[in-house]
Amino acid sequence: MNNRLFLIVLVLLGCTSFTVAQSKPTKPKKETIASVLDDQLKGVEKEFVGAADAMPEDKYDFAPTNGEFKGVRTFGQQVKHVAAVNYQVFAGILGEKVPVDIGSENGPDAMKSKTDIMKFLRDSFTYGHKATAVINAKNATASIKSPFGDGTETRLGLATLIDYHCFDHYGQMVEYLRMNGIIPPASRPQQK
Repeated sequence: MNNRLFLIVLVLLGCTSFTVAQSKPTKPKKETIASVLDDQLKGVEKEFVGAADAMPEDKYDFAPTNGEFKGVRTFGQQVKHVAAVNYQVFAGILGEKVPVDIGSENGPDAMKSKTDIMKFLRDSFTYGHKATAVINAKNATASIKSPFGDGTETRLGLATLIDYHCFDHYGQMVEYLRMNGIIPPASRPQQK
């Protein structure tokens, strides 16, 4: 019996060695400045779009009134503001004129429906992926005209500005969601 067990173990080890020898090691993804920035943009996009979509349309005009909330943006205005700034920043990175009518920094005044606001938001992130794709080691820190008026910025600086700008407003939107009894998607229990 011991010889038989030894033979089985030997055959299994041989099969394992053959399998390991036959499997090709996967090459790690070659990271670039553009790919790192785009991965970060995908992350903020997922969180922000998820939160924006979680609020029902009839609550898009919600703004807190209790406490120190006088004059704050409504939920829908928060979303439009982020989309408008996204467009400004990404156009700056690309050296282009903003490709859509963004109205003011709060987005188009006439845009009211959740469907239209969500399209405006999603399209701004699509434009952002186009913008981050052009950033490379040669142009990342070169001075470019600021999309916010006088002065200069860098493409890298503008691309990272999007992350903290979106998450600043995301934090406010989370409060609005919770005030309306809605758990933000990122805070919900995850399925395994």
